[in-house]
Amino acid sequence: MVPGASTEKPGAYTGMNANTHAGPAQSLAEFLRERRGRIAPEPNSGRRRTPGLRREEVATRAGVSVTWYTWLEQGRGGPPSDEVLERLSHALELDPWNREVLFLLGRQRPPPVSPRTASALPPNLQAVLDALSPCPAIVKTPLWDVVAWNDAAAAVLGDYGSEPRERRNVLRRLFSDEFPRQAMADWEEHARFAVAVFRVEVARAGPVSDASTLAAELHQTSQDFRRLWAENADRAQGDGVKQLHHPVVGPIALKTSAFNLDGKDGFGMLVFVPQTPADAAAIARLLGPNKT
Repeated sequence: MVPGASTEKPGAYTGMNANTHAGPAQSLAEFLRERRGRIAPEPNSGRRRTPGLRREEVATRAGVSVTWYTWLEQGRGGPPSDEVLERLSHALELDPWNREVLFLLGRQRPPPVSPRTASALPPNLQAVLDALSPCPAIVKTPLWDVVAWNDAAAAVLGDYGSEPRERRNVLRRLFSDEFPRQAMADWEEHARFAVAVFRVEVARAGPVSDASTLAAELHQTSQDFRRLWAENADRAQGDGVKQLHHPVVGPIALKTSAFNLDGKDGFGMLVFVPQTPADAAAIARLLGPNKT
């Protein structure tokens, strides 16, 4: 065993592939073999009968024993831990999409999402948000922290820049501030949808994570959050319509569209498009003549 190698042991071979994803999908063993064959070996590493890395080279890269890695490629043993899958992802030089495939095959679920800071965002993202005005647009983390926004979002949804960083959180605002309750004609349904989406993100992040900590905080501070969480609903982020009553310009209807940021694990962009010309005109009045 290489120094620092994983201590995971292969289980008794039962003649069944314990790492095969349900249905006709590729197995973990097939995936590992296929990805190993794509990696160019180091120069001067000797002649090869087949392309790609040898098993022992992948094992060394990942810090696991050659025997255990061999068993994985043979479809034997139980599922690897999250830590070992992360090592294998680096060893096999997987991009974010194939890393997710690796976890789906190895653990039958996506990889845990690690919330990142705004510094991880592309530098040109603010220009994209600004170009979307007069449509309010924000970027949020898996914890629903708002890390970027445009002037239209500040005018319609609230001035994030004037608030402390910990208050720039959609869920905290939704369940602890009076403004969302007063402004949203459909607050109950909107809150129910938000909790259902957040349940998925908590499950992806795992039981020991910032997401589960936030869920515990909201359980303590909001009876409504506890009630809606107890419904056990799960939803993916999708499109919908937000009905607002702005204290300055009155009713505004916005169609919500959600987008994942490519290559930025867990970050999502929400764009709110005015439903009618009257809604667009209301936002234009909030922005003023110099920002429309």
